[in-house]
Amino acid sequence: MKPFCGFLILLSLFSLAESSCNNSEEHELVSKAFKSVSGFNSSSWFPTKCSKAYVTRIALPSQNLSGTISWNYLKNMSRLQVLDLSENSLQGRVPSWFWSISTLLEINLSRNRFGGSIVIKTSSSSIETLNLSHNRLTNSIQLSAMRNLKILDVSSNALTGDFPADFPPLNNLKFLNISFNNFTASRRVNELDDGFKFNESSFIEAGNGFTYEKEKGAKRTEKKGRSKTAIVAAWCASAAVVVILMALSVWAVCIAMEKRKRRAKRRKWAIGMRVPQGMKKAVEKSGPFAFETESGSTWVAELKEASSAAVVMFEKPLMNLSFQDLIAATSHFGKDSLLAEGRCGPVYRAVLPGDLHVAIKVLEHARDVDPVDSVATFVDLSRLKHPNLLPLSGYCIAGKEKLVLYEYMANGDLGRWLHELPTGDTNVEDWTSDTWEIQNGVVDDRSPEKMRWLTRHRIAVGIARGLAYLHHARSKPVVHGHLVTSNILLADDFEPRIADFGLRPHPGAEGGTEDDVYCFGAALVELVTGKEGTAEAVAAARKAVREGHGERVVDERLQLGGEDSAVVSEMVETLRVAFLCTAESASKRPTMQQVLGLLKDIRPLPQQLVPS
Repeated sequence: MKPFCGFLILLSLFSLAESSCNNSEEHELVSKAFKSVSGFNSSSWFPTKCSKAYVTRIALPSQNLSGTISWNYLKNMSRLQVLDLSENSLQGRVPSWFWSISTLLEINLSRNRFGGSIVIKTSSSSIETLNLSHNRLTNSIQLSAMRNLKILDVSSNALTGDFPADFPPLNNLKFLNISFNNFTASRRVNELDDGFKFNESSFIEAGNGFTYEKEKGAKRTEKKGRSKTAIVAAWCASAAVVVILMALSVWAVCIAMEKRKRRAKRRKWAIGMRVPQGMKKAVEKSGPFAFETESGSTWVAELKEASSAAVVMFEKPLMNLSFQDLIAATSHFGKDSLLAEGRCGPVYRAVLPGDLHVAIKVLEHARDVDPVDSVATFVDLSRLKHPNLLPLSGYCIAGKEKLVLYEYMANGDLGRWLHELPTGDTNVEDWTSDTWEIQNGVVDDRSPEKMRWLTRHRIAVGIARGLAYLHHARSKPVVHGHLVTSNILLADDFEPRIADFGLRPHPGAEGGTEDDVYCFGAALVELVTGKEGTAEAVAAARKAVREGHGERVVDERLQLGGEDSAVVSEMVETLRVAFLCTAESASKRPTMQQVLGLLKDIRPLPQQLVPS
């Protein structure tokens, strides 16, 4: 453990990414890879003296970095050996091909917000140190091919898999920590030939089936034979057995009393212990329940017993859940379960009994709202059903705190997906099977660049369809009030789902449907240009359209050439729709029904594939 800690401390001393040349092509690749990362200064991370034209180390620990990395630019790094991005707030998924870079030796991505699975299938991996602890990694893990790994830490995630089958050979590992995950142990740790060389702290709440019996491990060190001297010594020692037993009894009583005091102190006001997902843990305290977020703020549920606040699930009304179940499923609303801190409050990931994967949002602005009025609002919003909406799945009122539950979307939000990879790509390898591209039963023979634009266009149509439903399906429109790409989630088939509708922090203060139309226009700008839909980006796009040069601001990452003029024309037409939506005068903005018609005319979708 000490060598590993020393290694981390040594890495933390390097606050800049090291390379050996100031004008290499690889430096430019690194700059592009971190272009969308807030806090990265491309002009200051190169040393002034150089001799070779390649990057061997990227070390940026504790630099207050946030955002997503464009990993594709790192694919051709010919000499990259060390990557240290620990202690930041980076998000997104690490693509599967990254782990197979043959030159990589040390990777430290700990204490970030990376998500997704970790599957390493190639046996050619040279990685010796891998630290992925304290992230938001979920689903399966497959590391058995990593024959050279010596240090492995994947603690404090939500990973699943079989131990030891899905892990590297234990005889090669010098350090291992898989605590606080959802693994399944096929055998007792002590029964593994090399499992006993790791101490118990390596497997704390690692999942199901993990047992660590010290008595069995101790027998491994017991000598098989006894010399005559040892036998004589044993006889001599027998006279002291009674005294020793009495001393041990007194010592055990003292230890037990001390443990009780420590447990009582920890449980007095805050709940901080992790609980494996799917398991319940009794809350042995009363009074206010305090939970701290990553930003340092604290929200408090003031109720005597956690089990007294029921969770109501609209689609599964017979589920018997309470606030106590939410505490257990989120590891006591711990920071490791925190998905985001939005304008309404923190959002947590949880797996409820029955393998129900949900996102739980705390409505901090609704503390003073009457519970009866809140329930009426929740029930009303749950009735809004549409393929492009993410409706409420349930709610819980714990004291003054109001919590709402949604279906968890594993693909994340549109903003994160759009800016994660250089082309706004996904982890889907084969785009040719995308059923949205089927025209009259024949799959389009299109380039990946065109396919990516078609995907963005269908996402735009889906958002418009969902927003039009909110505005026009009822006699009184439902105003979203804060439509941004982070509130547009992507389902497994990448169909967009609008979230957070009807939950405005200050009802009546955000305006009407015209403001939603403007926000949709900003989202269109983001889809077409690849830049965040800020006021500056919208102004630049409007100017380009006004001057007849819309093609100059389309997303250059799509790498569209002259042969793709039809696609560029469609993108410019979409920018013109965004121009109408973002008109300065609200009265000049079209309705969402009109916007939907305009977008459909740009590229009609096959009728059999259009959601109802």
